[in-house]
Amino acid sequence: MRVTVDRTRCQDHGQCVFSAPDVFRLDEEGHLVHADEVDEALREDVEDAADVCPLQAITVEG
Repeated sequence: MRVTVDRTRCQDHGQCVFSAPDVFRLDEEGHLVHADEVDEALREDVEDAADVCPLQAITVEG
């Protein structure tokens, strides 16, 4: 599955990190970093992360 984050909307709140820590993390400067291609086994976590994003910046495809 493909995960994209709209960087024009994302404000690095990091709520997604709590839902899917294997996919999302904050770097040393507090900016969101994420995996682009994610194993299907993590779908539920990634969809939860997309749901809790306060700015709805996360898209899950595939």
